Amino acid sequence: QVQLVESGGGLVQAGGSLRLSCAASGRTVSGYVMGWFRQAPGKEREFVASISWSGTMTSYVDSVKGRFTISRDNAKSTVYLQMNSLKPEDTAVYYCAHSKWGVLTRQLADFGSWGQGTRVTVSS
Repeated sequence: QVQLVESGGGLVQAGGSLRLSCAASGRTVSGYVMGWFRQAPGKEREFVASISWSGTMTSYVDSVKGRFTISRDNAKSTVYLQMNSLKPEDTAVYYCAHSKWGVLTRQLADFGSWGQGTRVTVSS
């Protein structure tokens, strides 16, 4: 089992930036896909971005393409989400997730371990 701890959330004005971090422990993240999901109040948890174990392949939901960048440092067992040009609709709790597999995926069911989430609030 892997433990995931997110950090970096907060309150930011529209157009601003935040960098989320996800530190993993208990099990290696190398060899597995990692992802970020988010859940806004009253909505279902949705996919944001995922990254292959090598970091060479990434996938993004259309609404964040060109604004968010996912990256990873396997030596530090850490995954990052750089969020630029933030919009009020990006407001949500952001969750880091560890995939069950090594194949790049966007499906929530393919992720078996989750962090506790970090809240991002974007004011207009």
